[in-house]
Amino acid sequence: MTENGKLVRLYPVPFRLVADDQQFRKWQWIEARVEKANADHRPESHRLFVDTVECDPEPLRAGKEGWPRRMQLLSQLTVFDDFSTIQAARIENGTSLALLRPSRILGLDISPAKSTEWTTAEKEKLLQLQSQGNLFDGDEESKHIRLLEKLPFDFHYRYECIVDGEVRSYRHKIVDWEAGALFRNLRRKLGASGWEAPFREKYERELPARDLLLLLGTIHRFPDQWLAVSVICPPRPQAGQQHQESLF
Repeated sequence: MTENGKLVRLYPVPFRLVADDQQFRKWQWIEARVEKANADHRPESHRLFVDTVECDPEPLRAGKEGWPRRMQLLSQLTVFDDFSTIQAARIENGTSLALLRPSRILGLDISPAKSTEWTTAEKEKLLQLQSQGNLFDGDEESKHIRLLEKLPFDFHYRYECIVDGEVRSYRHKIVDWEAGALFRNLRRKLGASGWEAPFREKYERELPARDLLLLLGTIHRFPDQWLAVSVICPPRPQAGQQHQESLF
């Protein structure tokens, strides 16, 4: 999001080829040159000129002292309480990024991916995105282009939204980078038969116990299809307090 509270999509970012001092982290402010993406008509989509990135020294802090500042910034954004209103915003004004606060997480569906290998076309696209030599200084040939391992499983959140007493159920695929990183770390430590239980503990119990928000985004080629791009989990308000939008 921008400092004045506007959601933007910056793409592509061949992150592993970015210079070390330009590798930003989650919740870290950056300054950079961007321009509206020509081939992507979604209003939030912008091209990032990676070689212009300048990062703040440190990300915004977490914890009891840090989350109020994070939520103060996020309070500039509209937080939807039902997915149908997000769809209506997409139809009305092209909205393709939105924050949603589900009433309840019902569960996590884990299913084998249709394909565990990249197709030839997907490989070519990944290589193209990672080899934009005009974006970088220095000896580009010294940088190794590595293909990210494709996740062998798909993860979907099932959740409810309650509107005027009516319960509405939805299901969205989670494509959050952190979910993939957690899966790989747990599989490496616990093996093929041990990763699922702690993964479910995280996404079915630990995160929903907080004030869970879903950052939803559409697919460029399929604008009516939405994915859970990120899972944002600030602490729940204490008893007697209102939601963070007004609290902070």
